[in-house]
Amino acid sequence: MRGAGGTAGPGGGVNLLALRSHNAALVLDLLRTAGPDGISRLELAERTGLTPQAVSKITARLREDGLAAQAGRRASTGGKPRTVLRLVPEAGHAVGVHLDRDEVRAVLVDLRGTVLGERRAPLDLGAGAPAVLAAVTEAVSETVAEVPPAGLDRALLGAGVALPGPLDHARGVLHRVTGFPELDGFPLRDALAERLGVPVLVDKDTNAAALGLAAGGEGGSFAYVHLGTGLGAGLVIGGSVHRGARTGAGEFGHQVILLDGPPCSCGDRGCVEALCLGAVARGDLDEAARVLGAGAANLVGLLDIDVVLLGGRTVAAAPEPFLRGVGSVLEARARRTGQDPVPLRIAPGGGRAVAVGAAQLVLGPVFGRGDG
Repeated sequence: MRGAGGTAGPGGGVNLLALRSHNAALVLDLLRTAGPDGISRLELAERTGLTPQAVSKITARLREDGLAAQAGRRASTGGKPRTVLRLVPEAGHAVGVHLDRDEVRAVLVDLRGTVLGERRAPLDLGAGAPAVLAAVTEAVSETVAEVPPAGLDRALLGAGVALPGPLDHARGVLHRVTGFPELDGFPLRDALAERLGVPVLVDKDTNAAALGLAAGGEGGSFAYVHLGTGLGAGLVIGGSVHRGARTGAGEFGHQVILLDGPPCSCGDRGCVEALCLGAVARGDLDEAARVLGAGAANLVGLLDIDVVLLGGRTVAAAPEPFLRGVGSVLEARARRTGQDPVPLRIAPGGGRAVAVGAAQLVLGPVFGRGDG
């Protein structure tokens, strides 16, 4: 599978050949956010601070490369009507892959992030690197094949892959993935890029979901708390995903909240993840929510974030107990501190959230967003 028009940048990012400058990416992002109604060149100049001449050159190049098209004309105050331009979503595509401990899910999205195809298949993440590579390759190939050939006559820009950590986001190398130490040191990004023939980016599942939420319009600073086969958090601070100096931020599940508690798969004892997953296994969702709330309250106390978003398959299967239980703990903390409670919501996106966010690892740099 070879993608036309995509290249890997020096930092592992992806750039369209047509986007020869940061300014072009800014213009393209404004075309994206304007939606099908489009935006005029004058508005683009006003919102970017570029001169009208510079905007005209950029938009002419984007139209030549098929990334922008005319969306009609709009009346103006004096003078002739303004030509309105829009993004051409089908001009490029990205694949997002969620590697869970027991399942692989792949989605194909267009430049606007609309899901065009999806595949899910069982997976044993502990089956070894060759089995994981084969599963991802098959899922991606089948997902792309779902879309009629006419829909993919332009660039497949790359694939974003998200899975449990810890891992090195910058180099695309796995560390001792919790529960799967045999994957330590495996260069997943490079191995998949060779298989797929397109640029690949790798990140933690929680970071990818948080990135997708931010790209979808969730603003400010927030924590995405993911409870599925494991437990983790993705952090967005000031609009950007916070990965930390060693890309290890967000190991939310491995807070020790009960000294000498039950053993955790990370090798420690009394972790939030061990206590929460243990309660889920017993069918005690109220206790699981209480434990999750204790971890979330620690996060709120440390970072003073704007909102907590809950996601993952376990939460999606029974959202009410988790909203009630986690919310109760956060409200109790707020009463103790004399502050307003931090808002708590179920994250949009359902089971697709991580895979769709993984696709944003590829699309982010195309639109001048550095989180990819």
